[in-house]
Amino acid sequence: MSAPYTPNLKPFPPLKNDLILRAAKGERTEKVPVWVMRQAGRYLPEYKAAKGDTKFFATCRNPHLVSELTIQPVNRYPVDAAIIFSDILVIPIALGMKVANDPGEGPVFAEPILKAEDVNKLNPDFDIQDELGYVYEAITLTRHNLEGKVPLFGFCGAPFTIMRFMVENVSAGPNVNRARRFLVECPEAGARLLGILKDAIVRHLVEQIVAGAQIVQVFDTYAGELGPALFARYELPMLRSIAAEVKEKLKERNVDPVPMIVFCKDVHFALEELSKSGYDVVGLDWTIQPLHARRLTAPRVTLQGNMDPVMMFATKEEIRKGVKEMLEKFGTQRYIANLGHGVMKDTDPDHLGEFIHAVHKYSEDMNTSA
Repeated sequence: MSAPYTPNLKPFPPLKNDLILRAAKGERTEKVPVWVMRQAGRYLPEYKAAKGDTKFFATCRNPHLVSELTIQPVNRYPVDAAIIFSDILVIPIALGMKVANDPGEGPVFAEPILKAEDVNKLNPDFDIQDELGYVYEAITLTRHNLEGKVPLFGFCGAPFTIMRFMVENVSAGPNVNRARRFLVECPEAGARLLGILKDAIVRHLVEQIVAGAQIVQVFDTYAGELGPALFARYELPMLRSIAAEVKEKLKERNVDPVPMIVFCKDVHFALEELSKSGYDVVGLDWTIQPLHARRLTAPRVTLQGNMDPVMMFATKEEIRKGVKEMLEKFGTQRYIANLGHGVMKDTDPDHLGEFIHAVHKYSEDMNTSA
């Protein structure tokens, strides 16, 4: 348990770059905004130097270190947003699951959810400030430390993606299908678990926004594994509820809403439904055709994505060519450039920089020509 979060009531510095917020809202932009998922991370030498030997979850609980790591990519690249350094697994920890290892070092949880009655061990009424105040403190601190350079993202995992970690203990090795089997074999417990996670996600997103997050993203990395039937039955209603309830709870607290992005990897079968689910932006993985996505979602939402992360290992010339083709397909309006998933840990920082610079250059040229 961390110390209770006490907000810094000092006014935030005025925002100097609102490009991504305007794009998310569907307003006209002079160039395409760009950021990358996992942009604060292991591919940067300055990340490794700052983090040192500090364990991952310990890093997440250190607001000053989190702020430093969050801002490192902003100092290196002309990205149009920062995303707070945190993890989707802070929610199951807050719900009472015990940590066995950091991600990537073995089974994450000492006692994963294996049977229906295990859901009863969770504490859905946890004190959110006691358990997750370190995240909100880091957000407020980072908003001040950014000095208004770019907006700050908050984020969380989506219910099924978090559930998959809780059930399959992903870092322990492939336990493919166990989470989906849980929904089929224990439908009542599975629905209850997703509902518990949904409620925690809503609370967590609201507190991030209250603390200073100016835009938020819901990550559903494993959503595609559900397929059309299970996704429509279990996950899509949860995603809709998250969008609606976050806005309603912000209204109750007299806090202005912020743009919301939903990123469901491999959910080609539900792009139209996602565009009607209450989010301002739909994120796309690299396997989705931009023109097809536009046909299914326009004019309801802004799109985000979707360069294949492995393209960062191509030559700089190939990266520029890929960016140009991507922009020609998506267009320069109602669009946020990004990778189709997180930047890979062995990526050359200079190659990622080429991607970011190319997005700005080519989109400005296209707008000028138009």
